Amino acid sequence: MRESELAVFGDAELVEELSMLTTQAARMRARMADIMAELERRRCAARSHPGTVRR
Repeated sequence: MRESELAVFGDAELVEELSMLTTQAARMRARMADIMAELERRRCAARSHPGTVRR
């Protein structure tokens, strides 16, 4: 979205959009952390069980 497009929105609408995007970003960061933790768990498990087949 360009700055000129943002000019047509009121303050309340911009704050609402910012709030929604902030919430989405927080959810994505939490999901990324979950995925990274799962990959680390699998990596550690594979090290302790060398014959384990990875997906």
